[in-house]
Amino acid sequence: MLQDLDEISDGKIYGPNDMVRVACHDCAGCSSCCRGMGDSILLDPYDVWRLTTGTGQSFEQLLGHTIEAGVTKGLILPHLKMTGSRECCAYLDENGRCSIHALRPGLCRIFPLGRIYEPHSIRYFLQKDACRITDRTKIKLIKWLDTPEWKKNEQFLLTWHAFRQSVEQYLTQVLQTEDASAARTVNLFVLNLFFMQPYESDDFYTQFARRMSTAADTIKQR
Repeated sequence: MLQDLDEISDGKIYGPNDMVRVACHDCAGCSSCCRGMGDSILLDPYDVWRLTTGTGQSFEQLLGHTIEAGVTKGLILPHLKMTGSRECCAYLDENGRCSIHALRPGLCRIFPLGRIYEPHSIRYFLQKDACRITDRTKIKLIKWLDTPEWKKNEQFLLTWHAFRQSVEQYLTQVLQTEDASAARTVNLFVLNLFFMQPYESDDFYTQFARRMSTAADTIKQR
C-alpha cells in the first residue's frame, strides 16, 4: 500500500486541517482536467442532489445531455458526459470554464487529490502529475474541498462507499452464476432509489438516510 502510494503521490497523507499544495490560481487559462476524462467522473447521490436541485432539472432531463450511465464493477452509475472531438465535459463553457462550478461534483472538488477510505474517516493524497500547473500554492484541505457540513458529507461518503462495495461484491457473485436478470433487478433498484427518485431541495442527508434504510431492508429480504 505505502509503496503504491509513493508511486502515485507525493508520499504524504493529508487530513482536513492539513495544508496541501493544490491551489492553482483559479485554474486561469486551464481546463485540462475537464477534458478526456472518459467515464471516470462518477456521480454519487449527493452530486445528483446538488445538480438536480441547483439546475432545476430532473435526473432524467440531465441523463444523455450532461451525464451518462455506465457500468463500474457490475454496478450501473451515472458519470459526467464528455462531448465533441476534444472530449470536453458537457458543463465546460466556450471560454473553457465550468458552468456549474458551485454545483460541481465531489471528484471535481477534490482534484488533484485522491481519497483514502478508512473505517471512520477519509484521508487524502496528492496525485502525481494529475494537474499540469506547476506553481500551485498551499491551502487548507477542508477549504479546498469547499463542501458545506463537511462532517456530514464525510459520513455520507463513507456510507455510500461501503454500500457500493457490498453491492459490487454481490453483483460479482451473481454474474458468476450468469444470472443476468438478478443483476439487472439490483441495478435498477439502486439506480431508481438513489438517483432517479427526485430529492427535495433541502436536507439531503436525512433523505439519503431514509433511502439507505430502505436499501438495507430490501437487501435483507434477498
